[in-house]
Order: sequence, then C-alpha cells, then structure tokens
Amino acid sequence: MTARLIKGAEVAKEIREELKVAVQRLREAHGVAPGLVTVLVGSNPASESYVRAKQQAAHDLGFYSVQDNQPDSISEDQLLALIDRYNRDERIHGILVQLPLPKHVNETKILYAIDPDKDVDAFHPVNVGKLVIGQADYLPCTPAGIQELIVRSGVETAGAEVVVIGRSNIVGKPIANMLLQKAKGANATVTVCHTRTKDIAAHARRADILIVAAGTAEYVKGDMIKPGAVVVDVGVNEVGRTAEGKRILKGDVAFNEALEVAGAITPVPGGVGPMTITMLMKNTVRACNVHLRGKGV
Repeated sequence: MTARLIKGAEVAKEIREELKVAVQRLREAHGVAPGLVTVLVGSNPASESYVRAKQQAAHDLGFYSVQDNQPDSISEDQLLALIDRYNRDERIHGILVQLPLPKHVNETKILYAIDPDKDVDAFHPVNVGKLVIGQADYLPCTPAGIQELIVRSGVETAGAEVVVIGRSNIVGKPIANMLLQKAKGANATVTVCHTRTKDIAAHARRADILIVAAGTAEYVKGDMIKPGAVVVDVGVNEVGRTAEGKRILKGDVAFNEALEVAGAITPVPGGVGPMTITMLMKNTVRACNVHLRGKGV
C-alpha cells in the first residue's frame, strides 16, 4: 500500500479562488476591500521572505495591502504607537507583526496591543480564549490550514482518535482544541504528546489521524504509524544543502517509511506549508466582515 498524498498547494489554490469571489463581493456590495498591514522590524532575510509572500498573496486577491518596514532600532513605545495607529485605521482590517522582533522589544506586549478584531494571526489571548470555548472569530493560521487539509481531503474527524505530537502555542495546543470542539470538522478524541510523554510511539500507533509538530527531522518512523492512518507532517527542517546551494528539507515524519504504512500523508514541502498564508488571507477577509458587522452593515 502506498499512501495517498494530501497536497496543500492544490487545496490552498482552491481556497484562494473562493477568497477572490468573496473579495469581489465585498467590493461590489460595500465598496471595501480587505485591508492587511504587515509590519517588519529589521532585515532578517527569512522574515523578509515570509512578508513578501504574504504581501504577494494579498495583492493577488485584491486586498488593500500595506508593507510597513521599520528599522531594528525602533523603540518598544514607537512600535506600540504604530500598532495603535493601525488599530484606529478603518482601511486596515488585519494587522500582522512579523516575528521575531529585536531583543529590546517585548514580543508579548506588542502582540497583545493588537486589537483582537484585527488579530489575523489569532495570537491575542482574547482570540485564544474564544477558540477554547468554541466561539472563535479567527483560527490560528497553521492549525486552520491543517484542519482544512483534513476536511477537504474527505477525512472523517467525528469519533476519530487524533494524536498531536507537540504542544506549542502556535500549532499543537490550538489544533488539539479545534479538533475536540463539538463542530463540523472536529468532534474527535484528542491526545497531545510532548517531551515528557513516556511512550510517544504507543500513543502514535493508536491514531487514526496523526499530527506531527515535533520540530525534529524524521522524528516519527514508519513503525509508529497505525496502518491506514492519516498523517499530517507540520515540520520543516533544513538538513543540508545541495551542491548548487539549494536547501534540503525534511519533515518531522520519515516520509518514505510512512508512505508504505499510512493511508494518506502530507508531503514536505508542499503539504501544510502552502496553507498557512492562505488561512491568513481567509482571516483577513473575515476581519473585514467583522468590521462591517460592527458598523451595522
């Protein structure tokens, strides 16, 4: 048996086509386009690349988009003032501050300063709390992408045994909370494993759906996977370079081994990765609608 590939690039393209329609409707019905600002502090090459990709996606979808580059010498108070200005700017519906920030800036303080209604990363404690109680306005982007991949691939989550390896605030905790909700695309029984879990392999082998965000290349081997299980590999690990200097990437799952055991699997690259920016765009469209509802439209 060879596992079916769940291709994130294809699902992301499908969702972006839906978002283009939604943006056109907002323009025609209300004369407004979703507005997204990405704030980049300093000149970290990886951050610059991520921000360019986000801005390109926003442009392609017809958003009103702003790229705000700030020097790494910006003070915490200056950055807070900048966020306050965007909080009050009615053209901006989503605010994203690219991490990491310089060491002299308190990241938590900055993220918490963003208006929860404009927090399209869904990192603000208000949005985290709403997620936990099943009333989320926005879902964190990578977990939302994971859920979309599972649902749009025709995988049944209701009653499924889900094992999540990793308990980060960005992936592990939110996807666990999302999948245990009493809702469509959820209703699963969820186990979260982490560095203090005594026998991760035993837990993993019970999973109908195995979500791996361990942060270690090829951490999950083929013998840790239940035959026929759906495997979602969130990891992206650079393990070397080719002679031409191209990055060699591995996921958190030993892909070739898993391919012979799993029923379906996301590849790395090309699996979860393409979904994250797409879900950011979806959150921004939703934020625009939240803004309009707040105005009684």
